[in-house]
Amino acid sequence: MFKWILLLLLSIRTLFALEISINSAQENHQKFSTLHIQDKEKFVCQEIKNDFLVTTKIVCAFSKQPEKTIQKLQNDFFKIDTLVKKGTFFLSITPFHKIKLMPVVFDLTKDETIYQPEVAISKHWMIIGYSDELPLINNKPRPEIAINFPYYSDKEKFPYVGGLDIEGNPVYIKKVDDVKDYLKIKKFFKEEKYEYCLELIDEIFQSYPNTLFKAEMTYYKIKVYARLKDFDNVISSAKIYLREYSSDENIPEVLSLTANAYSKIGLNTDADYFFDRLFSEHENSVYSQWGYIYLGEMLEGSGGTTKAVKLYKRALNETRDIDVAATAAYHLALAKINYSLDESSKYIMQIVKAKPSYFKNDMKKSMDMMNMYVDGMKYETASAIAKAILDELDKDNDEYEILLKNRALWLAKTPKKKEALAAINNYFEVYKDGTFVDEVQTAKDGLFFDTSDLNTTAKIAEYNKLIEEYKDDSIGERAIYEKAKLLLENKMYSDVLYSKNQLLTLDEEIYKDINSIVTDSAIGVMKSALKSKECQEVLNISNDYNITLSDKWDDGIYECSMMGGDYQLSRKIAGKNLKSKDLDERKKWLYRYIKIDFATGNYSDVIDASNDLISLIDNVKSSKYKDVYRYLFDTYQRLEKSQEMISAIVDVQKVYGLDYKDLDRYASVMSIGSDKKDDNIVIEYGGEVMKIQTSSSSHPQSPFVEFTLYQSFTNIQNYNKALEVIKSLDTVELSKSDRSRQKYLLGTVYSKLWRDEEATKAYQESIDADSTSAWAKLAQGAKEI
Repeated sequence: MFKWILLLLLSIRTLFALEISINSAQENHQKFSTLHIQDKEKFVCQEIKNDFLVTTKIVCAFSKQPEKTIQKLQNDFFKIDTLVKKGTFFLSITPFHKIKLMPVVFDLTKDETIYQPEVAISKHWMIIGYSDELPLINNKPRPEIAINFPYYSDKEKFPYVGGLDIEGNPVYIKKVDDVKDYLKIKKFFKEEKYEYCLELIDEIFQSYPNTLFKAEMTYYKIKVYARLKDFDNVISSAKIYLREYSSDENIPEVLSLTANAYSKIGLNTDADYFFDRLFSEHENSVYSQWGYIYLGEMLEGSGGTTKAVKLYKRALNETRDIDVAATAAYHLALAKINYSLDESSKYIMQIVKAKPSYFKNDMKKSMDMMNMYVDGMKYETASAIAKAILDELDKDNDEYEILLKNRALWLAKTPKKKEALAAINNYFEVYKDGTFVDEVQTAKDGLFFDTSDLNTTAKIAEYNKLIEEYKDDSIGERAIYEKAKLLLENKMYSDVLYSKNQLLTLDEEIYKDINSIVTDSAIGVMKSALKSKECQEVLNISNDYNITLSDKWDDGIYECSMMGGDYQLSRKIAGKNLKSKDLDERKKWLYRYIKIDFATGNYSDVIDASNDLISLIDNVKSSKYKDVYRYLFDTYQRLEKSQEMISAIVDVQKVYGLDYKDLDRYASVMSIGSDKKDDNIVIEYGGEVMKIQTSSSSHPQSPFVEFTLYQSFTNIQNYNKALEVIKSLDTVELSKSDRSRQKYLLGTVYSKLWRDEEATKAYQESIDADSTSAWAKLAQGAKEI
């Protein structure tokens, strides 16, 4: 039987010591695979069969769960899935061909007694995946009545062969410490503890001069010297290695390191020899690609930059190794940085995307490159390098705060505003009281506000987006402020006032002109409303904001305030203009002040202001303020100053003559005369009332004025005038009672004039008008005399 390992050995260890290993092999030219599942505690595995007794799945259950997730495993014969259900961890093995489950109970190298076990649980299960026939095992069905005799091998042990060398001979390995030390060397190298590596290698060579790991030790020695840039020792160690282990699998790498070492010490001819060997003997090796980079460095050092760039590009284009690609891209970025920042940046961003940790290999050179990109305003590239370096630095590193700050500031100058904001906030989180807090805060404040290339509508939309997205951040507050300034600048005053509540929540220590923005907007709204005669809006703004407009707006404010009944505002506007040096302005505002005081009942002020205005009026009848005489009369009337009313009505009569508007004023003075028993006043002003009513064909003061005049004419025994007055009511519509009174008085005056027949007729008409009235009874009595 010839058996050889075909694919892999995979081991997975978890918290509960679960071990899974997969072997692939071949028996009689038929491939098969074995899956071993082992644990320190016994567990159950069970075959799941279909109706044709074909195993379709094997499930193993464990009482403990692994600490880490086990990735899905698969080869040509089965796949392994994991599942946790109700606290139980399951492995599910699904075959692609055929499958067989077997418990592994015995160790043939140790156990002396074996038999065919029938167990449900075991610490070790083996699963065989195969295509046609089960390999290596005689799987004949056993009769149910068969006896399962044990086999005793205490006298005749099974032959056991351990590891075989390449010739098929047993390998006898004495268990010595060089195995452990070799593993330590690999560990030290991985941890970049190169001095420890060298010390341990030298110790092993002294303690175990014939160690099986001599080739590996020498190989690691070369690699350590290369990392330490001790090129002379690289060359001396490589000579030994290349002479004694010429067929070793690590030869391509050693050739590349040797060629590079010669080039670094200036022995380019020797370097060329090893480069030629590398490229000709190991053309498809990854170390040939490293060789392109090393050769490019040598050429670049001697002025052959163009050829070097070609080699770097070849390495980058041909390789599938991430380290080679990153190194080649880095060299290309360096080569192009002084000639084409755009192309150089492209290579840097490839490294950032594929292997950002690469920049830590030469921190100083990387930071110098980063600053060159800043000088060339390639802020995105510089910030990408900064982040890559930051990810590799401890926060207590002296460069950490500066780099963190610079990255935030550089990103703020790129279109990546959200990424910049995250970097800025990261700085504040790490360094709340940092050295650069003010500088970083300034960058944050201006982060989203370079919108000079947008029109007003687009700017407002951008600000609205920021207000919504960053409502709990200073960015949102700045957006509120900037939006308000933009609206004010574009005379969108109402929109500013609409967002007033948001504005007033801002910190006045930071945004010092908030109140002036609101006030200026209120003024703008008020002016606009005054122009369009929207008086209610004017009054609303006046009530809500303590604002003062220039004098040219006083007329509009006054008119709106009077219209809306806001006498306090109108009085304030009028009052500030009473001392105007312009005589016409003073007269106008005196007149307006009189109207306000009259409307608000400040009658003493009306009298004073009216007298002041009258003193300023030259031609009364043509003056537009002559109405002051009526206000003065009406004021006296409300103050019940009858004597002043009599004086004021004279002025009204002079200015206006017989004007229907003064009808009630004349009637009120006539009433004063009646109360004072002054028939002359009654006759004068009652007569004026009658004239106005006759000319206007309107008799609102009838029959009061006629009855009063009748009495005064009767008092002075001017019966003909009394007859004329009382008879004038014949054409005026009266109530029954008033008509009865009128006819009685008519009969009385006829009697005074000895016109008895006409008197009797008038008395009868009084009775006929309203027989139940007192006047009818008087007429009846007079008629009977």
